[in-house]
Amino acid sequence: MAGNTPLRDEVLELRAQLEDWSYRYYVLDDPSVPDSEYDRCFKRLAEIEADHPELVTPDSPTQRVGGEPLKKFAEVVHEVPMLSLDNAFDAQSLADFERRALDRLGTPDAELAYCCEPKLDGIAVSLLYRDGVLERGATRGDGSTGEDITANVRTIDSIPLRLRGAGYPDTLEVRGEIYMPRAGFEALNASQRESGGKPFVNPRNAAAGSLRQLDPRLTASRPLEFCCYGYGLVQGGELPPEQSAILQQFREWGLRINPEMAVEEGAAGCEAYYERLAAKRDSLPYDIDGIVYKVDRVDLQRRLGFVARAPRWAIARKFPAQEEMTRLLDVEFQVGRTGAITPVARLEPVFVGGVTVSNATLHNADEIERLGVRIGDSVVVRRAGDVIPQVVSVVAERRPADSAEIHFPQSCPVCGSAVEREADGAVWRCLGGLVCPAQRKAAIKHFASRRAMDIEGLGDKLVEQLVDAGMLETVADIYKLEREPLVALERMGEKSADNLLEALERSKSTTLPRFIFALGIREVGEATALGLARHFGDFDKLAAASEEKLLEVEDVGPVVADHLRQFFDDRHSMAVVAALVEAGVHWEDIEVAPAEAQPLAGQTWVVTGTLEAMSRDEAKAALQALGAKAAGSVSKKTSCVVAGPGAGSKLAKAEELGVEVIDENAFLALLREHGVAQ
Repeated sequence: MAGNTPLRDEVLELRAQLEDWSYRYYVLDDPSVPDSEYDRCFKRLAEIEADHPELVTPDSPTQRVGGEPLKKFAEVVHEVPMLSLDNAFDAQSLADFERRALDRLGTPDAELAYCCEPKLDGIAVSLLYRDGVLERGATRGDGSTGEDITANVRTIDSIPLRLRGAGYPDTLEVRGEIYMPRAGFEALNASQRESGGKPFVNPRNAAAGSLRQLDPRLTASRPLEFCCYGYGLVQGGELPPEQSAILQQFREWGLRINPEMAVEEGAAGCEAYYERLAAKRDSLPYDIDGIVYKVDRVDLQRRLGFVARAPRWAIARKFPAQEEMTRLLDVEFQVGRTGAITPVARLEPVFVGGVTVSNATLHNADEIERLGVRIGDSVVVRRAGDVIPQVVSVVAERRPADSAEIHFPQSCPVCGSAVEREADGAVWRCLGGLVCPAQRKAAIKHFASRRAMDIEGLGDKLVEQLVDAGMLETVADIYKLEREPLVALERMGEKSADNLLEALERSKSTTLPRFIFALGIREVGEATALGLARHFGDFDKLAAASEEKLLEVEDVGPVVADHLRQFFDDRHSMAVVAALVEAGVHWEDIEVAPAEAQPLAGQTWVVTGTLEAMSRDEAKAALQALGAKAAGSVSKKTSCVVAGPGAGSKLAKAEELGVEVIDENAFLALLREHGVAQ
C-alpha cells in the first residue's frame, strides 16, 4: 500500500469529491457540476480501482452495484421494533390524540410542539451504520422481523455508504422510506411497455417490486430514492433532544430528509400544516398518503411510551379516500364459495387511488337499492389504499335517458341452479352447491389458502384450470392429483408439478383448527374454528355435537350452530371429510382442560384496539381456551382489558371504572405462561 501512496491519495480525493457532489445533488437538491463531470470523475476512480484492487473499500462509490444474485433474502430481527402508527382521519381525532398525550404528561393546559412530515407512499426500511459505514439494510417486515436487503439498498444513490462529518454514534440505525418518484415511475413504465414487459400499477408497487429483486443489478436500474424520518438502535453516542433537530443532524451526516418537514405548535398548527400539504399534494414529485405528526421533544416521547405496536407520541393523519367519477357500463354477477351472488360494476376505466379502476363492488341487492344506481349512470368510485374499489354514489343529474335497471339473476349465472334470497333480504345464493363450478373453485381456493391448508403452488389460476379440466370435483380430489396429468397442463412443467405434489404431501400434516377452517363451513372463520377445536378437542366430538353443545362455545350463536349442524348432517360433506382422512390428512387432537383447571375461569375480559401478533378474534379464542369469557363491552364486572393501538371508548371506560388494562406484550406473556401457543 505504501508504494501506491500517490494513487491512494488520488483515490481518497476522488471519493471525497464524488461524495460531496452526491450530497449536494441528493440531500441539498443543489447540484454543483454537470452530470458529465461527475461521470468523468467516477470513471477515473473505477479505472484506478480496477488496476489496483487493494485500494477498493466497501464504501467506495464504485461498489454500489456488484455481486451475484441472491437465492433468497435472509431474515433480520430488529433490535428495536419498527412500530406502526395509529391513524387520525379528521381534525377531531387529532385533537383527541393531543388531549390524551397532555393528560398522560399531566399538563392538560399546555401545548405540544410537533415535528410534521409528509407520509411517503413507499417501503419502510432500516439502515444500520457502524462507525459511519453502512453495514446492513432491512425491510420493516412485520415490525419485529424483516428481510436483509443490504445488496439492494447499496445501489440507491441517495443512501450514503459512509456518513459525512463526525460525531455520529458508533452504532446508528436510521429509518426511512424507499420510494419511486412519479417521473421515475412514468419513465420505468414507458421502458416496460417498449420492451414488452408488464407496467407497474403505481409507484409504491414499483418500489416494492424493485427493492425485493434477488439480483441487485436490477434494483440498481430502477429510479429509487430514500428519505429518512427517524431512528432505531443508537449505541456509543447521543442524538439531539428534539425529533426535528435529529433529522437536521441526519441531513448534515449525508442523509436525505423531506424538505416539507416543519415544526408546528399544537393541534391547530398541525391542522394548518395538513391543509397546506393537502393543497400541494398533487404537485409534489412523489406520492404521499397523509401526514405524520411526532411530539418533537424526545424526553416527552419517552414519557409517553408505547401501546402494543404503536407509539403514544406519534400519529398519522390520512388523506381522505380518493374519489373519481366514471360511468357504469354493466353489472356482472360473481358466485362465491358459499354460493353468495355478488354484483360487480364494470366501469369505464378511471385512474383513482393510484391505479386504473375498471371494476368495483356493489356489495348486494340492498346496496344497489340504497344507491339507486342504474346501468349507464355516472357514478362516484372510491378507492382507499388497498381496499377494493366501491361505488359510493350516483350523479343523478347526469343519468342518461337510456339507463337500465339492475336485475338480480333468477338462476345461477354459472351453473343455472336455482337461487334463493336469504331472510335478511341482502344476499342471494346459488343452491347448486358443489354442482356449481364457481363454488367448487372458491371452496378449493379457500381450502388451499395460506391460513387454511397452506398448499404452496396451488394458486387461483391453477385451481380454475384443474376444475375446468374436470380434474377436481371436491377438495379431497387434490390429493388424488398425479404427476403425468399435471405435467400435461398448459404452463405446468415437470418441476412445477413435482413442487406441487411435494406441497400437497406436506399439507397433509395440519392442525385441527386449520382443518376446521379449511372446510369452508359458513360463518366459521379462523377464530371460531380455533374456539371449536379447543372446546371439543377432536373432530369426531365436534361433528357429533348437538346444537345445544355447540352453543356452549363462546361466540357460537344459533346461526353458526345451525350452519355447523347442516354441514355435519350432510352426507356429501362428511364423505369429503372421510376422503381427506383416507388420503392421509391428519392432525393432533387437542387436550381439553377441565373448567376448574383453566386459570381465567369465571373472569370476563375485553379485547379492544388493534393487536400485532394476532387478530382480535384470535385473542378472544385464546382467552376462551384459558376459561375466560370474551365480552364486547366494558363494565364493572370486567376483569381485564387488553388494549392495542386505536383503543378508544372501551379503554376510556376501563380507566374510568378502574378496570385493569394491559398491553399486547403483557397479554402475550400471559398466554406463554399458560402454554397457549399463538
